[in-house]
Amino acid sequence: MKRLRTRKTNPSDVVGLPLARNLASLSRDLNRRIGVLLDRRGRVTHISVGDATRIWVPEFGRVRAGKGRLRGLRWVVTYLRGEPLTRDDITDLVRLRFDLIASIEACDDGLPGLVHMAHVAPYGKGTETRVDPCSIHDLDMDFSAWVAELEADLAQSMPVGTEHRAGGPRAILAYVDVPGELSAKTVMPELRELARTAGLQVVAEEVQRRKAVDHRYVFGSGRIQELNLRALQMDAEIIVFGRELSSTQMRSMSTVTELKVIDRTQLILDIFAQHAKTREGKLQVELAQLKYLLPRLTGRRDALSRLAGGIGGRGPGETQLEIDRRRAKDRINLLDKKINHLSRQRETRRRQRRKNAVPVVGIVGYTNAGKSTLLNALTGSDVVAEDKLFATLDPTTRRLRFPEEREIVLADTVGFIRELPPDLAKAFRATLEELGDADLLLHVVDISDPAVVEQMEAVMDTLKSLELGEIPSVIVLNKTDRSHDEELRSALEVQWSAVSMSAMDRGTLAPLVGRLSLALFGFDADVERVLPPRKLSKPRPSAEWSPLDP
Repeated sequence: MKRLRTRKTNPSDVVGLPLARNLASLSRDLNRRIGVLLDRRGRVTHISVGDATRIWVPEFGRVRAGKGRLRGLRWVVTYLRGEPLTRDDITDLVRLRFDLIASIEACDDGLPGLVHMAHVAPYGKGTETRVDPCSIHDLDMDFSAWVAELEADLAQSMPVGTEHRAGGPRAILAYVDVPGELSAKTVMPELRELARTAGLQVVAEEVQRRKAVDHRYVFGSGRIQELNLRALQMDAEIIVFGRELSSTQMRSMSTVTELKVIDRTQLILDIFAQHAKTREGKLQVELAQLKYLLPRLTGRRDALSRLAGGIGGRGPGETQLEIDRRRAKDRINLLDKKINHLSRQRETRRRQRRKNAVPVVGIVGYTNAGKSTLLNALTGSDVVAEDKLFATLDPTTRRLRFPEEREIVLADTVGFIRELPPDLAKAFRATLEELGDADLLLHVVDISDPAVVEQMEAVMDTLKSLELGEIPSVIVLNKTDRSHDEELRSALEVQWSAVSMSAMDRGTLAPLVGRLSLALFGFDADVERVLPPRKLSKPRPSAEWSPLDP
């Protein structure tokens, strides 16, 4: 074994025949797998001895590696029986970015047999590429030229911005397509948009079709290993699942991957935390996070022993898990009291509006349907309106004046989303209470979205769950300038007596203003007398203009 350190192979050979014979002979004599790390000069730098089926890569410190570059080391191992390249071998290859892994068969007579090889695949072509096995005598690869060509392919296939990690943390989106549930075609575009809003850079998407979700790993155990390998190859930090994960699934996946694993609900909560600006919004987000976390508090560390346990200290006491749960419950109760106080303040303002007989119109709809943009278009406000999901969390009210000294209050609220967790909806009850006293609801629909029907149903189901389904509503088909399915739009207009418009085009708002006026006051108001004056933009001076010009 000591003499192996003095062995040197030709830099153009994957592994020299003398070294291969030594490894096979020693491996058979010891009945153990043996592995060596070779640098690009053909020198043995490290030696490792495993058992009959497994072997561990030795610690080799920091060696060259990077995006588009490999480690500068190749991992040569022997195998006695079973799989020539194990899942652990491939994981080490991808995670450590070895130049190559070569597994040499140690035959019963102590001579080397077939050689199985694999290397990291270029981006977009899987995790690894396996080379057809061959005899050690037929291994005629020019390793030096081959590895230089491979590194050139890796650098060329590397996505733009990978070196600088542009676009935020790198994430892989994952979903299990199960019969009877929403298909991946519906879920993945929305999950992709949620990831973009949260500031994640999506580098890959994985969809598996199964009869049922695996109760431990969501995916099958083999597929979750492949997902882990792909994440290592793509240098991803986060795996985002498009469904809510149980505490058991979270715990099981933490044993097979070192990556951060989150579900759709956690992603939504993170977006809420980013967009909450007011004190009320931050309280509601914290309450929703605690309610999500409480049932998932499990003993993940060694602090579950009794605080006063051991000889002389046995008896009643709280585990660390119980303390965490109690503190979470206490914080939830405190936040509930604060939000109830804010709720009473809102009720006072609503009572004043009812006393003055001011009609309230609530603007509801799926997230990113254009509710805030519509509010700005109708009232001339400057409410933040972005092409992102959940850009509006804090409730906003504005007045809209009609002829004959009449006015209404428009209330913009947080957008809905399918399968909104009940605790999340309850946490935002103070916001949604504005809708309880509404005389009319404007259900804003993004007609340009391919899943427009599913989104409409999700909003209607949420309104029913909040006991708001009986309030009269007007369906507003927004973003008609982006829609190309005229047949669908016509069908929805007939089915729901919907109003088509584009919040970005003032000229399309007349039918909506007329519908509001008829529903609330019984007359059709002139749109020009209702909408605020157009904002005139100052002309930009030309390049030839000078302050000295008359």
